[in-house]
Amino acid sequence: MPSCWLISKERNHEPIQLPHLQTVVLGRGPETTIKDKKCSRQQVELKAECSKGYIKVKQVGVNPTFVDSVAVGQGNEVKMKPGQELQIVNQLYPYTVQFKEGPTGDHVGAKRPQEPASEGDNEREASSIKVARQAEKVSSSVTLVESTSTNETAGHWSQGLKTSMQDPKIQVYKDERVVVIKDKYPKARYHWLVLPWESIPSLKALRGEHCDLLKHMQKVADRIIQQCPDASLLRFRTGYHAIPSMSHVHLHAISQDFNSPCLKNKKHWNSFTTDYFIESHDVIQMLEKSGKVTVKEGTSELLKLPLRCHMCHKELSTIPSLKEHLKSHFPI
Repeated sequence: MPSCWLISKERNHEPIQLPHLQTVVLGRGPETTIKDKKCSRQQVELKAECSKGYIKVKQVGVNPTFVDSVAVGQGNEVKMKPGQELQIVNQLYPYTVQFKEGPTGDHVGAKRPQEPASEGDNEREASSIKVARQAEKVSSSVTLVESTSTNETAGHWSQGLKTSMQDPKIQVYKDERVVVIKDKYPKARYHWLVLPWESIPSLKALRGEHCDLLKHMQKVADRIIQQCPDASLLRFRTGYHAIPSMSHVHLHAISQDFNSPCLKNKKHWNSFTTDYFIESHDVIQMLEKSGKVTVKEGTSELLKLPLRCHMCHKELSTIPSLKEHLKSHFPI
């Protein structure tokens, strides 16, 4: 049976062995050399399915863990295969997984694979470096625990947009490049998503050649807003979440009344009213200037800011009191 190894793309330490069907808890500590306090000592649980060629990644810590730039979500579990990238916390500390044909994962004499010389070089031959320690001697940042049954992640919620964009019941507009759908959980009276048919997983995957597509998405969003019956009474914004929870690039077109029962907590509010929400023209400008979208370090902390009215900046203590206050700005 193949052995499984977790490899730091930054080459901060030697590969970490993931024994077959044993849950490994990974986080801040000497084994990973991660010192970032935003990373929990028990940030993720990893379980290798060596016979099937993938690992299961479960986020345990509070701050987000990502697989291929898609947030896993606390308590959620996703599958990760060779070629995909695990970012331990806040899109930092990237890892890849590699399966090496040979002895079983817990064999003391198993050989460590070489760390990749460059991105994507995960299939090269393993080196002859001997495993320094047996699994039971793994340091405190990597703890073996009993395997527990968890839900399989086929059709994981983070992939839901790919299904929704095909649903004619919620489609508002479509052409050969994009589709517009109503957000299933709208955070305001009017909340649409503009999605490209082209498969683009996240803002990080955007490049300069996508500028024309994003400009088209913006034009379509403007057209949808103009056709709204309350367009003259409400303000609208168009933009992207810096760190989206859903896979597949999508442009939000949202009214600023935020009058919706689906807006339930501080994270919902701050994701649309702080710099966590990046204006569409700013994303296009970044692509035109540097060929990529850059998300500032610490952006995830914006979700923890106090509740503050986006119109008059008054601070409110609860979501119900905030919603009541908003009626003074949007009486309709």
